[in-house]
Amino acid sequence: MSTTTIRLPEALKAKVAKAAKRAGTTPHNFILEAIAEKAKLVDARSDFITAAEARYADIVESGKTISWLEMQQHLKLHAAGKKSIRPVAKKLAR
Repeated sequence: MSTTTIRLPEALKAKVAKAAKRAGTTPHNFILEAIAEKAKLVDARSDFITAAEARYADIVESGKTISWLEMQQHLKLHAAGKKSIRPVAKKLAR
């Protein structure tokens, strides 16, 4: 483990101390957990963007997609536990 110094404004330091106490942990551990949570969120967002860009590239390359209305109907049925056949991608109307 290495050491990093973080300089906090007094108001933020007080907020962290208060929040840590309410969470039943130390300010140090609270800050570590906050940093880990933020790093996890940044990674998840990056993965989401990468997947979205790849899916968009597939749409551009194939010219096929599923309308939101069709997919929404399918997802509602699926979420309700009802049988639904997944819509098939079709060429975009131009």
